[in-house]
Amino acid sequence: MSEERGKRDGGTAGTSSPDDAGSATDATPGASSASAAPTGKKSPRRSAAPASTAVAPARRAESQPAKSAARSGAQGTENIFKRLRRFFREVLAELRKVIWPNRKQLVTYTTVVVVFVAVMTALIFGLDLAFVKGVSWLFG
Repeated sequence: MSEERGKRDGGTAGTSSPDDAGSATDATPGASSASAAPTGKKSPRRSAAPASTAVAPARRAESQPAKSAARSGAQGTENIFKRLRRFFREVLAELRKVIWPNRKQLVTYTTVVVVFVAVMTALIFGLDLAFVKGVSWLFG
């Protein structure tokens, strides 16, 4: 258990050999491989982890342009009304994901914005008035 924790923390705990250094970087939470996601299960040791993970991103990179090219070609052939309908459906789907503020939060946020705008308006008004008085005094 402490050995695995040591691998996740960069090999600071437990004893590890130089062969385990490559697999320690694969166990970090920021790694992009699917095996880096915590599943709660103990994974078997891999001796050739760097070689197997180096192939996966290359495969993903090769398949991405093909998918995006196929997707952009399919969008151009759709009817304008179908595209608009899909756009509005996607907008509504994104709006459902938004965490909307309740009434108390809305009043608080609105008050903060109005007070901030009033203070900034007064500051700019004061600076403008000072510059006008200064210029009129200087040039008479």
